[in-house]
Amino acid sequence: MPFRFSERLIRFSKGWLALAALAIFLAFTALVLPGQAAGSAERTGGARQPDISLFYTPAELYGMAKAFGPDGRQAYIQARVTFDVAWPLVYGFFLVTAIGWLAGRAFQPGSPWRLLTLAPVLGVLFDYLENLATSLVMARYPAQTPVVDLLAGPLTLVKWLFVGGNFMVLVAVAIVAAARRARPR
Repeated sequence: MPFRFSERLIRFSKGWLALAALAIFLAFTALVLPGQAAGSAERTGGARQPDISLFYTPAELYGMAKAFGPDGRQAYIQARVTFDVAWPLVYGFFLVTAIGWLAGRAFQPGSPWRLLTLAPVLGVLFDYLENLATSLVMARYPAQTPVVDLLAGPLTLVKWLFVGGNFMVLVAVAIVAAARRARPR
């Protein structure tokens, strides 16, 4: 099943689509992200935020919830169900199409390296799971949210490992594709 899904992503990923996804990614990064970051910092009182942290404990997460205050927690949740629904789709679409298009050129059909196309999908999945976990904690605060509060920090860490790792995968696959193209026939 993973191989089949990976192959579908590679077939879906055309060069023009990867370029369009790159344009959307760059526009979103330049036009939407700065305003969202500034607004979020303002609404949460400049307190540390879970989704831009690398890792945090349940106690630190509850500390963030307390520091946000009621309005900040509500704004945080609102951002998770608006901006943070769109943002993972934007970067995920770019990474899936770019890695998929390059993997189709870098690796022969059947190569396990073609499974790298699944990494962006996992990054988006962990981003959504993190958003769900932190939003539940914020919504229920000051009540404790057992298990979810324990999962939130590791979900954030895994999200960042995938998101950061995906950009490294993109560069590596681009190098392999370029080397393969430059190799004499």
